[in-house]
Amino acid sequence: MTEPQPPTRPASGAAAPTRRRFLKITAVGTAAAATGLVLVPEADALTSFIHPGVLHKLSDIQRMKTRIAAGTEPWLSGWNVFRADPYSQSTYTMLGPFASVDRGTTELHNWEFWNDCNAAYQNALMWNLTGTTAHATKALQIIRAWSATLTSITGKDAQLAASIYGFKLAAAAELMRYTAPSGSWSASEITQTENLFRNVCIPLVNTFGDAGWGTNCVKAMMAMGVFCNDTSVYNAAVDAYYLHDCCRISRVISDTGQCVDSGRDQAHTQLILGSMAEACEIAWVQGQDLYSASSNRLLAGYEYTAKYNLGNDVPYAVWGSCQATYSAISTVERGNLRPIHELAFNHYVKRRSLPAPWTYAAVARLQPEGAAFQCDHVGFGTLLFTL
Repeated sequence: MTEPQPPTRPASGAAAPTRRRFLKITAVGTAAAATGLVLVPEADALTSFIHPGVLHKLSDIQRMKTRIAAGTEPWLSGWNVFRADPYSQSTYTMLGPFASVDRGTTELHNWEFWNDCNAAYQNALMWNLTGTTAHATKALQIIRAWSATLTSITGKDAQLAASIYGFKLAAAAELMRYTAPSGSWSASEITQTENLFRNVCIPLVNTFGDAGWGTNCVKAMMAMGVFCNDTSVYNAAVDAYYLHDCCRISRVISDTGQCVDSGRDQAHTQLILGSMAEACEIAWVQGQDLYSASSNRLLAGYEYTAKYNLGNDVPYAVWGSCQATYSAISTVERGNLRPIHELAFNHYVKRRSLPAPWTYAAVARLQPEGAAFQCDHVGFGTLLFTL
């Protein structure tokens, strides 16, 4: 099959953010990372935040609003999909809150938690894009309720619940903290939300872990660090992205683009790619370039995975994560493209003018991107990330 070529498009006219010096990898750091957190060297660590700064800064919101108002494609099609989604409705009926959530053992209130986190995030965006107060009210209702009630996340997959759902809730909370109607969210309620992340989620996600577990923890720690204005939390996550023995970028994706889960199934492979892209986008908003780490390794992962899932052969070497090895590439869920491709495409092609023909082909297949599977990603990349 001939490689597809994207149409000629000018790079984004927006200047790239000022970038802090990249983290220098050391053998000492790599060894220490296996046990948990490692401090980023002081010269490389972030010392302050841009707010709102989890995926969307104010200029990103304004870009979407301008394109929607003008009826410009593909933003308009992306907007129509996003606004019609059930989680984007101010009439959404909250399913929680509950004091305890279990993922992977009893599943107690797991479904309710991720549904509510989706609705909080999407209503926070709807408030910002429409100015309709009912959306702000709904987002804050969900954030307040869970922050005041949730005290524990349990089960064999507790770390995944804390990271995946916690990330989505932190993204919602960050938007509302800096854009909510005046007087609608008190300082004590904001502190209560910070405490939810500090006391319930971060103790689970700061252990990171293998493959997809670790990459979801990275993006969650970054988001929670930004919302809590805690640079130590954020910097620990960036450190893990570069250094952790089992979830660093150079460990989960090989230089050929093969992912540690390529032999497991294509859903988990894309979960890793999407989570790392979301982490990179948070960092980009904050003035750091994680996208280019290990010679644009994330792009190699996207290209390899998109090419395979579009029906083409790719080379495969026996490989796997720290806990599992796979002898052949998996056909499980092959061709089931997740809505994670617009984010990577718009960075690498439109910001950086790098070739990404297979990622572009995936974008063309999916556009406009819709909702993610359950709560795994933010989805809706056509609206949210098209530059």
